[in-house]
Amino acid sequence: MDVTMDGTKQRRRGNTRQRIQDVALDLFAEQGYEKTSLREIAEQLDVTKAALYYHFKTKEEIIVSIFTDLTKPIEDLIEWGRSQPHTLDTKQELLRRYSRALNEAAPFFRFMQENQATVRELQIGESFKDRMRGLRDIVIDPDAPLADQVRCVSAIFTLHAGMFFLHDLEGDPGDKREAVLEVAIDLITQAHQGSQPSS
Repeated sequence: MDVTMDGTKQRRRGNTRQRIQDVALDLFAEQGYEKTSLREIAEQLDVTKAALYYHFKTKEEIIVSIFTDLTKPIEDLIEWGRSQPHTLDTKQELLRRYSRALNEAAPFFRFMQENQATVRELQIGESFKDRMRGLRDIVIDPDAPLADQVRCVSAIFTLHAGMFFLHDLEGDPGDKREAVLEVAIDLITQAHQGSQPSS
């Protein structure tokens, strides 16, 4: 019986933690990270500040936890990519999976885009750069001509640009994502073909 209660308690605690993250991210996006207080987050959740403190002591702890949770699929993707052969198929699949991961974490990545100064000051800025370097190292052929290396990096950032700059354009979000992914895959394919020795 104790085990079940503990399990239920853990699940409930996990849900509260996620609710705090969701509400905090909404507030950070709406009024900015600096202007949002822990008190406002607690009020929005209809909990006491002490209840909020049980899970997170600072806003930075909240944003770091969101970053950690939402970028875990990207870490897993980098690990997967490093274990695969350095082929065009691997690179294309990496872009497909990265597109999905970005889509699932879109609100957080928009927060990062709109709060770049804050992100630089927090520890998540450097961690995110490390993840970007990890993706870059999988898609780039170090011996390829520089223009092809640029195409590879551009493929990754095409996915970012699509998320930020097409967000408020008319059209079906799924169609826009597919179009952006198609362009990214075209870039990586062109780079890969350009870096292969001609027969």
